Amino acid sequence: MAAGARATPTRTPPRPSSPAPRTEAVVPPDWASSVTLVSSHPTPPVVVVCGPKNSGKSTFSRILLNALLPRHGKVAYLDTDVGQPEFALPGCISFHIVDEALEDLLNPTLREAERCCFFGDISSKRDPEAYLNCLFHLYDYFVGKYRCDENEMLPLIVNTPGWVKGAGFDMLVEMLRYICPTIVVQIRITAQSKNLPDGMFWLEDEQTGPEMININAAFHDALNRSLLIQKDSCGMRERRLVEFLKQCFPSNISLSTNKELAYALASIPPYQVPFSDVTVVHLHCEVPAGEIWRSLNATIVGLAISNVSEASRSIPYCVGLGIVRGIDVQKGLLYVITPVPLERLQSVDLLQQGLIEIPTTLLQVRGCVSPYMSTNVLHKISERDLYAGDG
Repeated sequence: MAAGARATPTRTPPRPSSPAPRTEAVVPPDWASSVTLVSSHPTPPVVVVCGPKNSGKSTFSRILLNALLPRHGKVAYLDTDVGQPEFALPGCISFHIVDEALEDLLNPTLREAERCCFFGDISSKRDPEAYLNCLFHLYDYFVGKYRCDENEMLPLIVNTPGWVKGAGFDMLVEMLRYICPTIVVQIRITAQSKNLPDGMFWLEDEQTGPEMININAAFHDALNRSLLIQKDSCGMRERRLVEFLKQCFPSNISLSTNKELAYALASIPPYQVPFSDVTVVHLHCEVPAGEIWRSLNATIVGLAISNVSEASRSIPYCVGLGIVRGIDVQKGLLYVITPVPLERLQSVDLLQQGLIEIPTTLLQVRGCVSPYMSTNVLHKISERDLYAGDG
């Protein structure tokens, strides 16, 4: 993916997210005893954390991760919730190696993945097979790199989605059968109808299963009933994308409001990408051949590297997301905005278009005409901006 026409700004570390009012979790006694039990396991465990949506799986996983670090030094983390990811961007399934304690136990934090797949939607229900293939590919990557050498084996935490009924239950069963965890932690609430079945529900009758740990959701009402936590999932996804896009700019630039970020994104010199350098993959829809390039205009795309191998699942891995700001069909050029460093973009040969949308907070800014709202935005990209780095 050639991107030489853009003036490449100095890349700076990601700016920290806005501090939340609370970052420390109140750990119930059954959570504390379960974390102690798992972290004292004689061999590095493979732990799957499951339960209903918003039951506290991510919070428990953070606490467990911090407890495993002192003994193992590093902890592997498989982030499988495309709608409410822990470390990745919306629509992504990602694998991470964490070597430092998480300071914020109540809120997700954006971290660069060691390996990432762009699924392209906030729910797996649109294409369960593709979702599971991405997940299994990342688990295979973990096994191949971190479970083969007994002297360097790492523990793994798998944080699962909260869709535990219908097709979501079927996918969880497939996931558990494939991963074969050593420990399964199930978080339950008082309303039994929302819980997963008791026991090792994914196994046949005579199969030997993992160690099972049942804990109650941490949030209780006045009657001491464990409840689900209400979250603004849509708002969380938009804030995560905004946080990612702010990385396009040096940290000393003030972008405290959506309006400032919208103006900045509208003026930043984009990368210039020849059509011939990339292949377009539409993940969840079919597009007529004559409209493939135009269909990318004003969309978020996964910037991916094809993974050609003899394995049954040759899944492309994603290095980040970008906004296609404009298309010039006559010149055969795309104009892409992304904070992904130029050296990583050079390997990108796939643009994956899914259903992840540009945050509405960046489109609906009073006093700022967003370039992404226009059908043809090329006149907004001045020649001076495009070639500012030449000479």
